[in-house]
Amino acid sequence: MFEHDQEIVDSLLSEHNDFKRLYDKHVQLKQKVKEANLGTQPMDDYALEKLKKEKLLLKDRMATIIENYRQAHA
Repeated sequence: MFEHDQEIVDSLLSEHNDFKRLYDKHVQLKQKVKEANLGTQPMDDYALEKLKKEKLLLKDRMATIIENYRQAHA
């Protein structure tokens, strides 16, 4: 996730509390989705889709923060 912006992500993780909170939540959701797909976390399709949508929303919010950081530090 955001490999091409890793330097910015590292800066934001240490400087931006909201970004860190979003990032940590995204990591948790990513793990839950992975476990559900592997079958180690029982979950119905509706719950899995809800998790995926929440994860995507977090990723979009982080992408916006990254873009704002890029513009502010250009």
